[in-house]
Parts: sequence; C-alpha cells; structure tokens
Amino acid sequence: MFDWITDANLAALIGLFSGALLGLAARLGRFCTLGAIEDVLYAGSSLRMRMWGIAIGVAMMGTHLLVGAGLLPMEEAIYLRLAWNPLAAIVGGLLFGYGMALSGNCGFGALARLGGGDLRAFVIVVVMGLSAYVAISGPLANLRVMAFPQPVADPAVLPSISHRVGAWLGLGAPIIGIVIGAILTFAMFTSVEMRKTPSVAFWGVMAGLAVVIGWGGTAWVFQNGFAAIPVESHTFSAPLGDTMIYLMTSSGTQLNFGVGSVAGVLAGAFIGSLFKGHFRWEACEDPRELKRQMGGAAIMGLGAVIAFGCSIGQGLSAFAILYYGAPVTFAAIFAGAALGLRQLISGFAAAE
Repeated sequence: MFDWITDANLAALIGLFSGALLGLAARLGRFCTLGAIEDVLYAGSSLRMRMWGIAIGVAMMGTHLLVGAGLLPMEEAIYLRLAWNPLAAIVGGLLFGYGMALSGNCGFGALARLGGGDLRAFVIVVVMGLSAYVAISGPLANLRVMAFPQPVADPAVLPSISHRVGAWLGLGAPIIGIVIGAILTFAMFTSVEMRKTPSVAFWGVMAGLAVVIGWGGTAWVFQNGFAAIPVESHTFSAPLGDTMIYLMTSSGTQLNFGVGSVAGVLAGAFIGSLFKGHFRWEACEDPRELKRQMGGAAIMGLGAVIAFGCSIGQGLSAFAILYYGAPVTFAAIFAGAALGLRQLISGFAAAE
C-alpha cells in the first residue's frame, strides 16, 4: 500500500493503537470480564456489567456506521465468513467461562495484569496461547473439526442478526445495528449508579471504540492494500499463540493485527498501571494456585477455539457485527464462569 510499510505491518499498527485503548480501559477503568461477572454474582453490583453493555452498544453503533458508509464490507468480516454452529458456541463458551474462573482471568485480563507486573498472568498467557494452537492446528485440530464443523457461510444469508432482521423488515443492516446499539447503550444508563460514575461509562465507550477501530482499520487495509489482510477486530486466543510464534520466528514470518493487538494491550496496561501507581512485580508462591491457573488457561484456549472467539472476540468484536453466536457464546461464558466461581468459593456441596 505504502512504500514505507507493508499491509501486514499497517494492520499490526492498527492493532497496537486500538489494543492500547483496551489495555488502558482495563487498568484505568477496571474493564474486566470475570470482574464484571463476580460483581453481579457476589457483590450485588451491575456497574461493571453495564460498562460491558456500553462497550457492546458503542461497538455496534460504530461498526454498523462503518458498514453504512461503505467502509466495512460486512460479508468479509471474519465471523460472518463461516456458518454459525450453535453447539460449538455453547460448549466452547462453557469451557472458556469455566477455565476463566479457574485461572482468575481471561486472555485479555491476563495481558492487562501482565502489563501491571503480574508474572502469574504470564503463565496464563503462554499456556492459553499454546492450548489454542493445539486445537487450531495441533493434535486436537482434526477432532475439533469433526466434532464442531463450521462450513463457509452463504454470502447472501450472512449469520448476522442485523442482516437477517434488516432483510425481514426491508431495511438495511446498518440501520438495525445502530438502533439496537443505541437502545442497549441507553438501557445501561437507567442505573443511578452508572449515571453517578461517568468515568466508568467513559472507559466502556473507549473499549467499544477500540473494537470499531479494529474493524474499520483492517477493512481499510483490506480494501486499499494488495495483501490478503483479514477483516477482523480484537480477540485474545489465537493471537496469543501468533505472538509467541512471531517472537520465535520473526525473520521468517510477518506481523498481523492480532500480534499488534496483544502488544497494544500490554503497552496500554503498562502505561495505565504506571499512571495509577499500581505497577509491581508479583509471582505465584502457591503451587496449587499455579496448577489451577495453568489448567484453567488450557481449558480457556480450547474453549475459545471451539467457540470461535473469547470473551472479547465474541463478547465485543462479534457482538459489534451482531453475529448470531455472540449472545449465545457470551451467555455460555457467563454460565461457565458462574459454575467455576461457585466451585472455587463454596464448592458444589448442597447448602445445609
């Protein structure tokens, strides 16, 4: 595209910048999947879950504005290129949520903690990245494909709620997506607690914009560049493995959006932790805790690949284009996390 930079490197820079916004949201705004679920289930607070709602609503509106402006070819969005498999969404989401509870973080949350000096999160990042690649192209790849096939989607019938509802009503998908996103965002502000904490809303908006930048930026490179750059936004399962592979083989491989995104979250989290004065080195002193975190990370990596995305990939990026599987996967992640948290906190024994 440009003489001074390749298309792949430009996509990586887009990932770096928008990923940094997510990292800042995690450290300065406490934007966290598991934290939001824990608050709802055990702290009686919906504030951080409403932050998620704002992020999803903003991502929906922004992404569908791009579609309406002709800046994002919806049929090229990575989630809409494959047909939806409901079983994969449910099973993968449950596995991911359960593993997230055991490890204490999702892949995104682990990166954010690593950026703040938590070396325990480094173990989660490495194990999750390895586990994802075991399921993508390693020993479990063929079994995964047989158990959870995902055929190519029909371009005329995209697996998107906005596309399908728009066709039923005779309206364009952009209008449907913008309206749904606006309603969801407005609904989040019905809480007095949310209206009294504008900083929480601000970081929810920033997280949503990070996803929009990802979709819009990679779409621009796809439409104007010469390389086969996928149209995608943030997710943190396969990109963890991609980053490790790039670090080991950079002379023979190239950067991509996912690697830039991982680096961006780390950078944003590092800056945010310094700004808050929270950066400190931490390590795991309990072998049982380390074993639990490694097991949870392995389950997360497998679950994310089966579900075709993690809590960010499905919970934000896929939600932004109203992919069929996004709400189902997110609900399954919530259920799996609730199960894992109950096991950790109170066990499965019946209350007396």
